[in-house]
Amino acid sequence: MKICVVGAGAIGGYLAVKLAESGHEVSVILRGPNLAAVRAHGLKLVMEDGSEHLAQVHATDRIADLGRQDIVILGMKAHQVAAVAADIPALLGPETMIVTAQNGVPWWYFHKHGGSFEGRRVEAVDPGGVVSSHLDVERVIGTIVYPACEMAAPGVIRHIEGNRFTLGELDGADTPRIRLLADTLRQAEIWIKLWGNLSFNPISALTHATLVDICEFGPSRELAARMMQEGQQVGEKLGVNFKVSLDKRIAGAAAVGKHKTSMLQDIEAGRPIELEALVGTVIEMGRITDTPTPHIEAVYALAALLAKTVGEQKGKLRIAS
Repeated sequence: MKICVVGAGAIGGYLAVKLAESGHEVSVILRGPNLAAVRAHGLKLVMEDGSEHLAQVHATDRIADLGRQDIVILGMKAHQVAAVAADIPALLGPETMIVTAQNGVPWWYFHKHGGSFEGRRVEAVDPGGVVSSHLDVERVIGTIVYPACEMAAPGVIRHIEGNRFTLGELDGADTPRIRLLADTLRQAEIWIKLWGNLSFNPISALTHATLVDICEFGPSRELAARMMQEGQQVGEKLGVNFKVSLDKRIAGAAAVGKHKTSMLQDIEAGRPIELEALVGTVIEMGRITDTPTPHIEAVYALAALLAKTVGEQKGKLRIAS
């Protein structure tokens, strides 16, 4: 299959290497040092066990150069989708699937929802409708990525843990294309990952603590639990059935160990953070469903101010020893 990964950073790059190893014709959209490195040396994935996987993929920064694909994977962060939405149609043939691999609540969340909120637009991740106006929701396959990865160097991804993915038609239908895609990717659940992302990511960005540190320090563990409880109440009002207990979800995060969340990595590197997709969307859906989210809102306010300050100062924020 011809597959294009738009935004082959940590997670997008992980998928690109795995798919290329499976024999698919993979192209990646990159910019700057990452593009130069992949063109020169290929895309390298260093697995948790230390094994190295090098994939020769077609790398470019011009979406229009690639032509029609069988699958387009949006591997960039949620706040970056709007900037490329108008260019994606150049990759689409009659049967092309669009796989959304962003953290947090996706822009298509209420499409084919089937409830009283059917068709609502989540402004936090689809500002002004720019994404939904360019990307046909009928093409979309939802997925959430569980592996934790980081960019170790330009063109080099380090896998930390996890190997599961979620796939699903937006209305939950069992279709030939979803079965086809299931042979290419793996399973997970939006809200189970979002549960941790909405709490651990902003807390880590504010405190510079790793997952295990947050979970083992009583006050921060309690704060994370309160935020997760609020998120669960929002999800349940939307018909979500949480099959994992809150304590088990926290224990799972602690078991990852001294891992820096993606939001902390972005703060340390001076990059924009995924605050709206991971936290702002839950607050917005709390308002839609008349569900209070005071703990989430308080942490959101602090993280938003931190992101604003770092952005305005064009700086990076890291604890140095």
